[in-house]
Amino acid sequence: MTCVRQLGAPGRLTVKMTTRARAARAYAGRSAEDRRTERRARLLAAGRRSWGESGLAAVTVRGVCGLAGLTDRYFYESFANREALVLAVAAQLRDELLALMVEGGLAATGGVEERLRGGLLAVLSAVASDPSTMRIFTSDPTGLPGLAQQRRGVLAMITDLVIQYVPELLTGPVDPHQLRLAALFSVGGVNQLIESWADGSLALGIEQLAADCARLCMRVLDPG
Repeated sequence: MTCVRQLGAPGRLTVKMTTRARAARAYAGRSAEDRRTERRARLLAAGRRSWGESGLAAVTVRGVCGLAGLTDRYFYESFANREALVLAVAAQLRDELLALMVEGGLAATGGVEERLRGGLLAVLSAVASDPSTMRIFTSDPTGLPGLAQQRRGVLAMITDLVIQYVPELLTGPVDPHQLRLAALFSVGGVNQLIESWADGSLALGIEQLAADCARLCMRVLDPG
């Protein structure tokens, strides 16, 4: 806050608040940063709803702002463009599914195969039980290079998780190079099976799909 003495009544001191101080001032007990965070969350929720209900093409700046009850001024406060919002929504879902995978794997009892099955079943259950999640999960990323790149990054993250958690459950020595090759091969194969299941060309229930994926992975990860 800046105090300035204005001309006028002798000795009268007028207190003025600078523009910067006004911007940072709390409104209804909430800071400007809190309000920005809340607006971004509303835009993310609106983008996810639009994508999940009507497909990726339905995610537009105007449509998302309408659902969120905000003007485009606030959209561009949080996102540079439509693609940035799409990537943020996809990243949010990615983080949720990866957390489910890790939790499902750690909660399962038994060896590597049982833990792989548990992690996969947790993800497949979440996707299959929610049509909106399924629509986002199966969207074609061709028109958005950033989305395709992000999905490749997800596979790399899952590969790293396999490399991190699997060795302690295997019997015998582990060759790091061979483990990475096996993890890459397994993750890529599982991804292909899940894509085939999602588009309907592989008619399997989620429990059977998770079990088959885990069993096939074990043949690569622990051939001995």
